[in-house]
Amino acid sequence: MEVSVSAMPPKSSVSRRSAPALSAAGPARPLSPNDSWWTVAASAVTACLGLSACAWVSLHLHADPALHSAALFVHLASLILGFGAVLAADYCALLWMSGRCTLRETLDSTARLHVPIWSGLVGLVVSGAMLHPDLASNLTRTKLALVLILTLNGLQAGLLNKRMHGEATPLARRTLIWGAATALVSQVCWWGAVVTGFTNNQH
Repeated sequence: MEVSVSAMPPKSSVSRRSAPALSAAGPARPLSPNDSWWTVAASAVTACLGLSACAWVSLHLHADPALHSAALFVHLASLILGFGAVLAADYCALLWMSGRCTLRETLDSTARLHVPIWSGLVGLVVSGAMLHPDLASNLTRTKLALVLILTLNGLQAGLLNKRMHGEATPLARRTLIWGAATALVSQVCWWGAVVTGFTNNQH
């Protein structure tokens, strides 16, 4: 029994039909903490667990003088790194508000500062656990609360940056208010943590 050649599908159509659909779409993008409010909430829960773990470690870790001095150095260096990056990010925002740079330039510069900001914040928390904090002190608890608010504010700030990148200019009033509130909370918490930490060391 002969099979007509014309009845066979073209070779090119067979290869296209058999190719996986994912090859056209490209590789899947990895999940990011600022993809949605759900990922922000999941990251917030993880951050709270991490801060709780550091608080527990601070109650059970007794650092010797050498480790205490090293932790104090890392603590101060982390403060300079994180807070300095925050001030630089807010300065970029002021440049945009004064018309000295575009929104795209501001968002790109701010995005590059996320790594030093988070590195400084993580360094503050980890090194602070080795400095024998008095968790019964109201000042220490206030500082921990400020650090927690800073962390949560930073997580949602990543989502804000993503929204601003995808939004047409001029930005909506709601987005501008969101950005201003984020910057205000950041400044209040960073300065509050510095002041409470300094005051606590005087006692």
